[in-house]
Amino acid sequence: MKRLWVYLCAMAMGSAVLAQETDLTGKISVELNAVQTTQSACTLTFVITNGLDTQIDRAVYETVLFDVSGQVNRLTLFDFGVLPPTRPRVRQFAVPELACDQLGRVLFNGANTCEGEGVAEGDCSTKLMPSTRTAIEVIG
Repeated sequence: MKRLWVYLCAMAMGSAVLAQETDLTGKISVELNAVQTTQSACTLTFVITNGLDTQIDRAVYETVLFDVSGQVNRLTLFDFGVLPPTRPRVRQFAVPELACDQLGRVLFNGANTCEGEGVAEGDCSTKLMPSTRTAIEVIG
């Protein structure tokens, strides 16, 4: 019985830690979820979740793509569009003339556009929480 109690306590603590790690309240989570090379482009798939209390009507991020040697490949804008609160959205961007295996890092340099009623200036930049499920580093 004591072992069962210890096991249940450990499971509860693990769940609490997981909940803390995934709590997006007050943050904008952007995860590079997948990449796929096609004949002429690298397609980046992002899962973005707006953890703010209000809808973001338009979020455009200035994004820097680095090659595997650390050299800047290009500076571009990724338009994530409308982001309702607490609901994840998937966005894809095809980057022409780039093979995904040559992409080493993605840097969200800042928000170029961040619009929405009740969205404070700077929210899209200061509350950004980048992550990745790929071998490509994502920072912001």
